[in-house]
Amino acid sequence: MTAQPFGDNPRLRASDADRDRAASVLNGAMAEGRLTADEHSDRLDALYAAKTHAEIVPLLDDLPGRTTAASPAKPSGEVSHIVAILSGATRTGSWTAPPAMNVVSVLGGVELDFREATLPAGDITISAVCVLGGLEITVPPEMHVVDNGVAILGGREITADSDESGQPGAPVLRIKGFCFLGGVEVKRKARKGQRDRGGRRGIES
Repeated sequence: MTAQPFGDNPRLRASDADRDRAASVLNGAMAEGRLTADEHSDRLDALYAAKTHAEIVPLLDDLPGRTTAASPAKPSGEVSHIVAILSGATRTGSWTAPPAMNVVSVLGGVELDFREATLPAGDITISAVCVLGGLEITVPPEMHVVDNGVAILGGREITADSDESGQPGAPVLRIKGFCFLGGVEVKRKARKGQRDRGGRRGIES
């Protein structure tokens, strides 16, 4: 079914896909600091209770991503939204990492492990908002990490570069966003096969 813009027919009944597209706009807005945690929670509650497009439109009217929410969803893997509110979320083992991720952790925790993930061709950018919550990231030895985030009454602990991650052409993980009474931690660990061959030399296992 082709998605219709939310304002074209206000009486149109909202589908699950409509709500998911609108939720992605709200998640992105909170990750960018446009919505507070309370505003984000209130709008999500109203969104998933909405029965028509007319009830969705006011929740997005003041946000820049409204037009994209009215369009068909982007192909899988292009962008990912992870929200953990009073809960936890994980991406570990074998998974496909998108080039852009919006992560929101409010009184919850998110764990991302890139060691066995299929990485995109270019950089990976994570926009993370942690409010009384945390984000724990594990990267492989060759991944270079650039942190441009801010901590307010919180902490950001980023692992140092290794010999491999300092080489030209190394995969790059960029982290932005902010922590308020929360934290972001990036650890560097060898893959299982590398630990089996090389033991614990030089890299945390």
